[in-house]
Amino acid sequence: MKTLVTGAAGFIGAAVARLLLDGGDEVVGVDSLNDYYSPDLKRARLALLEGREGFAFRHLDLAEPSDLFDAGFDRVVHLAAQAGVRYSLDNPAVYLQANAVAFGNVLEGCRRAAVRHLVYASSSSVYGMNARMPFSTADRADHPVSLYAATKRANELMAHSYSHLFRLPTTGLRFFTVYGPWGRPDMAAMLFASAIAEGRPIRIFNHGRLKRDFTYVDDIARGVVMALDRPPQGDPAWTVETGDPARSTAPWRLYNIGNSDPVELGRFVELVEKAMGRPAIKEYLDMQPGDVLATYAEVSDLEREVGFRPSTPIEEGIERFAAWFKAYYGIA
Repeated sequence: MKTLVTGAAGFIGAAVARLLLDGGDEVVGVDSLNDYYSPDLKRARLALLEGREGFAFRHLDLAEPSDLFDAGFDRVVHLAAQAGVRYSLDNPAVYLQANAVAFGNVLEGCRRAAVRHLVYASSSSVYGMNARMPFSTADRADHPVSLYAATKRANELMAHSYSHLFRLPTTGLRFFTVYGPWGRPDMAAMLFASAIAEGRPIRIFNHGRLKRDFTYVDDIARGVVMALDRPPQGDPAWTVETGDPARSTAPWRLYNIGNSDPVELGRFVELVEKAMGRPAIKEYLDMQPGDVLATYAEVSDLEREVGFRPSTPIEEGIERFAAWFKAYYGIA
């Protein structure tokens, strides 16, 4: 298979590209290497891929026109996006370009290239004001509470239009709080470990009572590749009135991909403290705009139809993360 991985220098993208290469795919990685966070970390991830047989890299912005899809791809994993809920509060235009315009270009490229399957990153953030736990793809997701979440929900609807009109098989994966080695600096584990290492206070929102469905990055990468191997077929008996909103008559599917075992933020901090071997200075704060109280994935359909379930306990995942963090940043 010749597979395009967008966001290949990103946290999840690099892990997915490595796994595909391990499986014998020819992988073309694309990334804009923007400065949302240090491009040095992105280049370090990319260095693990460059030089490997079957890997090629293109530096480009997917929101701009390009000849990328002229190369022809069997499959596409679209992970390039502008991440971060809080950043979207002050920089909305960035999200419209990176998450909406770029995704439209990817869809059109897949259509023209007759791609066999497009798997793309959605987010648990689409559940927005939903209060029922666990979050299920059978529930509506029409009330996002941040522009980031709104762009991810828009991606799901845009994908459906292409699946319906052009029979392009698409699968959206709603990620739940991914963590692990090579993580983004704005993610919880990285923020906490950096603060502990530098003796700075950790900002703990909602006084540590937020709950997140933390999922280890290698588990996520494995789930992405397993989903990629199973293009949706569409259900001819499905109807809008009675059907599951995560399915369609079109070859279109949505899944949650998470650990299905939410952990309170206070407990997560304790595990990072233990793995780092140092106590944290804690600053407890109220809820932030755009945040949700809890994320908790209902994943039975992913397990049943794709055969995937995460296997890394939070304690083990944090130990691996801390070992990488200390080695990468030279912390004794």
